[in-house]
Amino acid sequence: MLPLLLASGSVYRRELLARLQLPFTCSSPDIDESHRPGESAISLVKRLAEEKARALAASHTAHLIIGSDQVAVLGERIIGKPHTFERAREQLLAASGASVTFLTGLALLNSRTGHCQVDCVPFTVHMRTLDATRIERYLHAEQPYDCAGSFKAEGLGVSLFRSTEGPDATSLIGLPLIRLIDMLLAEGVQIP
Repeated sequence: MLPLLLASGSVYRRELLARLQLPFTCSSPDIDESHRPGESAISLVKRLAEEKARALAASHTAHLIIGSDQVAVLGERIIGKPHTFERAREQLLAASGASVTFLTGLALLNSRTGHCQVDCVPFTVHMRTLDATRIERYLHAEQPYDCAGSFKAEGLGVSLFRSTEGPDATSLIGLPLIRLIDMLLAEGVQIP
């Protein structure tokens, strides 16, 4: 098996990949993550996932490189990481009683052969009706300012959900393991 390399600095993705009990290393690629004019959210996350993997290919020439990128979509608007209390509060107020779809782009690049598999895995969160007091209590408790959508699904953020739907719950956290396993199997990696 070629060595696995996770093209990410995300602790959330690292924790998810560790579930597969395969050895891997991490390196954070430096790419421009700007949204291009007219680019759909699905095209954006697929492009960025692949660019992250390809950015490390020259320095890791015989690896299976995993790239991933995620955006949250509310209505027709892409919402990113809030970074501040006020932006997180605004995002959660806008999402109250609505549905937020998380699109996770995933790429697996075999840097020896150049073969790259790319996909997008959607996951939708249907939010409870939230008032400002409840949102503020949540934000003070968990401070999810580095999370798209302004909540941590693996923590107290689940209390904001009415229901969820999608093919792979791990995609909500940022690395769709079910789809990744399909890609790894196609590269001859045995799991378990």
